[in-house]
Amino acid sequence: MKKEVIKLIDIVRNYRVGTEVVHALRKVSLTIYQGEFVALMGPSGSGKSTLMNLLGCLDTASSGQYWLNDNDVSKLDDNSLAEIRNREIGFVFQTFNLLPRSSALENVMLPQIYAGIPKVQRLERAKEVLADVKLEDRMYHKPNELSGGQRQRVAVARALVNSPSIILADEPTGNLDSKTSHEIMGLIEQIHKTGNTIVLVTHEEDIALHAHRIVRLKDGQIASDEMNKSIRTVAFYGNEN
Repeated sequence: MKKEVIKLIDIVRNYRVGTEVVHALRKVSLTIYQGEFVALMGPSGSGKSTLMNLLGCLDTASSGQYWLNDNDVSKLDDNSLAEIRNREIGFVFQTFNLLPRSSALENVMLPQIYAGIPKVQRLERAKEVLADVKLEDRMYHKPNELSGGQRQRVAVARALVNSPSIILADEPTGNLDSKTSHEIMGLIEQIHKTGNTIVLVTHEEDIALHAHRIVRLKDGQIASDEMNKSIRTVAFYGNEN
């Protein structure tokens, strides 16, 4: 049986804006299994960004339960959320979020520092994942010495460095041209093929079509949740879907 990595049960997220209450998520239930490649889609105001923040443990729900690898993270305090976030989730952002004065190698090592990993092991692992994303010859360059695609590759390596349960990619090609976007999505597909669980947040249909499953949100609810019929998903489950 496939392992449940993410399980959301009746997740509600409300915000108060002045005297009004905004219902960003309305009883959302979602299960994502180990090794899946899922795209979250939806127009502005659909709740897509709110859901991404909850999945990434950057925000907490107003009500409902969020289980991440059998841990109920719904009721954790900020420190506990930060700890589980650093251990379980690798982030890839649209804007790269790299430290401008640090080298690619130093940027990749950052999550390991927070995890308390010794320096020798940090260096070895960071060099390993930079080689995996084909940047071993650029590891001592700073972000302003790298192209947009190379910066996103550094961000991908940083996301992988702690061997997280999930890679959460938020509009990872949003600041890239079409050729570089294709290359980055190819890299993400390769990461998926090694067994990583990928959750991709995008508003671009062609980017979402790289995923094996597409979840569409509308007005704070899941409007549809379907397998991507345009690709053959032989992958990790031993059969085709």
